[in-house]
Amino acid sequence: MIPELHLPWMELSILITLLGALWVRTIKDRDKAYRSCLLVCALVFLTSVCEWIDFESLHAFEARDHFNVFKLIFNKDILIVDELSAPLLPLAALLYLLTVLSTLKTKGHRFSFSNTLLSESILLATLSSRDPWVIISLLSVATILPYLEIKANKQSTRVYVLHMGLFVALMVIGGVLSSFSEAGDSISLIAGAFLTTAALLRSGIIPLHCWMTDLFEKATFGTALLFVTPMTGAYAIVRLVFPIAPDWALQGIALVSLTTAVYAAGMTLVQREARRFFCYLFLSHSSLVLVGLEMATPLGLTGGLCVWISVGISLAGFALTFRSIEARIGRISLVEYHGLYDHTPTLAALFLVTGLASIGFPGTVGFIGTELLIEGAIEVYPLVGTAVVIAAALNSIAILQAYFRVFTGARHISSISLRARPSEHVAILILVALILGGGLYPQPGVTSRHHAAMELIRLRGAVLNESTPAVDPAIGITDTSKTVKPLMSFHDVK
Repeated sequence: MIPELHLPWMELSILITLLGALWVRTIKDRDKAYRSCLLVCALVFLTSVCEWIDFESLHAFEARDHFNVFKLIFNKDILIVDELSAPLLPLAALLYLLTVLSTLKTKGHRFSFSNTLLSESILLATLSSRDPWVIISLLSVATILPYLEIKANKQSTRVYVLHMGLFVALMVIGGVLSSFSEAGDSISLIAGAFLTTAALLRSGIIPLHCWMTDLFEKATFGTALLFVTPMTGAYAIVRLVFPIAPDWALQGIALVSLTTAVYAAGMTLVQREARRFFCYLFLSHSSLVLVGLEMATPLGLTGGLCVWISVGISLAGFALTFRSIEARIGRISLVEYHGLYDHTPTLAALFLVTGLASIGFPGTVGFIGTELLIEGAIEVYPLVGTAVVIAAALNSIAILQAYFRVFTGARHISSISLRARPSEHVAILILVALILGGGLYPQPGVTSRHHAAMELIRLRGAVLNESTPAVDPAIGITDTSKTVKPLMSFHDVK
């Protein structure tokens, strides 16, 4: 029997964002729409934090929502939170809140607040579900909103539509084949291949990454940022691929992801435009997350889950810093020196802190996760660990190079003030506080990710009909008496 949350936090979060999207759409005044959207995002963040606290109080690996209205409709548990998704929900809500908070009035006409709330509701519903068809449906619907924005900006949608159309088709085909297959048969392997390709495409794996650079160039920075974080492609892999894929398939995915991480890290060094630079930087880091997720070892998987959280926090802060600068001087070229330090010394410091945190600088939230990821990779294949270090080193060089290009050089001459507004500073400082707090006190986060990793490995063993003994993470003692409950799979919804 799955335990129950004390209040319907997940349903409330989704309902508030949906109603908020409808409410904001009716508001014509942009300032009022901004304040209303900010209020809705704050309420959703509060409910997601309460959900996390409520879940932790149960001391269980998973829990369903309180009222569970969706079960009355679909006759099954739709909204389920577990150790994996519990911290992702408040993280996602926080990123939406801070992105809206840091949006300037001058950019509000291009950044749709109602569509932002709608995309948040879809993301929260995705992270709150383990049913394969629900995940597939929500991930498919989520691709529509960036398309509408690109089209509204009168930009070509061909690249985006081609890739996202292929993504949806692969997901649906994989889902259909899985519904008619049995675990371990040839159809199941083919279905897994379709689902894997779809999830890797959504993650931007080389050579299926063109849509991501196209999105960052043609959509608003806020929309592009929220669409790629907190990495729904990785979530799809964990939920749809990881439980059923054989070891050799996971190793292949890890190899492709590692290649992408190194390639993207190298590409960051030669980018001439800041948006493309950030896109490749994010692509490199998200690929490292996939490397950890596909190792299927306690150490490597724990490192991957930790990096997942740290990348979401640090690169979000890094992106918001870029966004604040771009809002004042336009698209940022990395070919010339801009000399912005005298105008925005605080943003310069925040730029450096968030950027270095993303590559696991000591004392930041990403340090422990990156260390675990490297150790886990070396534990499996020494060369893989070396490649992870190379990717991190290239990313660090690129970040320092970007810092000098943007903030050093001859002082930038401007007739208007380039200083960031308090709301922008507050948004970035909140993320910096999480970065430094997680770096100085990492134990709770690492423990939570370790528990999630151990459970995912045990559940994977159950789905594959393997004899996987239960391990108590607290004491490290194998307990063969514990029964393992399989992870939700397509075979559960036939």
